[in-house]
Amino acid sequence: MNKRDFPKIHFYDQDFVDIYDKTWNWLSDHWLDAKTGELSPDGYFIYPNGEQNVIDQFESIFSSFFLVYSNRNFPANQNLDYFYDKQEASGAIRWRYYAKTGEVVPDSKNPEGVGLPLFAWAEFNLYHKSANKRRIKEVMPVLQKYMAWIDATFKQENGLYAAPSSASTMFNAPRDNAYYPVDFNAAVAINAAHMSALGDILNDKELSFQYKRQYFSLKTRINSLMWDSATGFYHDLDKDENRLQQKTIAGFWPLLAEIPNADKADALIAHLANPATFGTDHPFPTLSADDPDFREDGEGFRGSVYPAFNFMVIKGLEKYQRFDLARECSIRHLYFVLEGLTPASGEKGDLYEAYKPCKEGFATMPDDEQFPKRRCLQTIGLSTIALMIENVIGLSISLPRKTVDWIIPSLEIMGIEKLSLKRNLITILSNKSARGWEIQMESEKLYYFTINILDQKKKTLPIPSGKCSMLIDKL
Repeated sequence: MNKRDFPKIHFYDQDFVDIYDKTWNWLSDHWLDAKTGELSPDGYFIYPNGEQNVIDQFESIFSSFFLVYSNRNFPANQNLDYFYDKQEASGAIRWRYYAKTGEVVPDSKNPEGVGLPLFAWAEFNLYHKSANKRRIKEVMPVLQKYMAWIDATFKQENGLYAAPSSASTMFNAPRDNAYYPVDFNAAVAINAAHMSALGDILNDKELSFQYKRQYFSLKTRINSLMWDSATGFYHDLDKDENRLQQKTIAGFWPLLAEIPNADKADALIAHLANPATFGTDHPFPTLSADDPDFREDGEGFRGSVYPAFNFMVIKGLEKYQRFDLARECSIRHLYFVLEGLTPASGEKGDLYEAYKPCKEGFATMPDDEQFPKRRCLQTIGLSTIALMIENVIGLSISLPRKTVDWIIPSLEIMGIEKLSLKRNLITILSNKSARGWEIQMESEKLYYFTINILDQKKKTLPIPSGKCSMLIDKL
């Protein structure tokens, strides 16, 4: 794979550019033929694990958020379609399948094999990066049957969902008594909201209203039962609807679901800057630092920093316009990822599944030498590619709307070159010239460009085909 095929990024810190390029170059080693386990460009995005190769729902959904930037070198929908093809008559889609046999990976703690229901969130993002309306029409019946299965299997009389806390992959988090997990319920709300949005895209008012009603009903229940004003946090509930005291990263899923009002959101977001809870040196630990079960070495979900969960929190911050904090935390996180790739000790580093929360280095677990996975590109690409483009450089792209939004909290030399938007290659770069700060653009087709600088200057302009530039001082 030639890295010139991928969009090129510009940033003042060359290390960030290098780790971005490395991720794309290493990705081709993870596309495997499901039956043989051999490398195949037409295969599935799988973490290589020999005979135990597994196609994982959580990884497949999250990885689609950075594969959309591959300029179609890697299909972002490939793994998702694998899961849709596995749908059972009941509507069930299970969380993991053995690649070789196609059988469900069994788990005694999760007998139904349910994962976080987030397919509609992924499809909504795919639509905005591809403008493929036909795909939404094709997958909608699958998504509807899946949501009906979630309701029939896990919804309780109180309107909340009772599912295994392990459905979120947080295998050893101290959540043993969680009967109503906050992350699973928030994920159902996220999915319902995006099902409604997909209904709007299809111009199906009935479908849109059905899922909008489901979203608001669940939002009300999560706010009334799971929010604790004393802790300023969303908690899991036990079977009797009592709030459990642990504060885990699961409590931030409601941000992404836009469940808290402004006051609740402020209290929740304050934890991300509080070193006593989630504001550790390496943001964000999966267990609050003031919890007796918190471990500075990570030990799985007892404090480790996981890229997928950081991505979730940062996308939640965006929902509440906290772009500065989202960018600051993305950059801090990426510096720790960089240190893991090239440790100061001179030892050989890598890209890892999980990192320590309070110092440099990958997380460890005394009784599991396989933890964390090395070169775990299925989730680390969220940091080195998606966060890099969307939060460090600050670009937000919607192909059907023909819009590119650029949120720049500070003027720096940065940008992206030859990003493919369907059949339109675009380049957007900021540079300092003798005339002052200048943004240079190149495009094959017309699109609308919104620039937001330091929340002081905001302007939307139609960008014609060809090359053009604008001076910031003239905006």
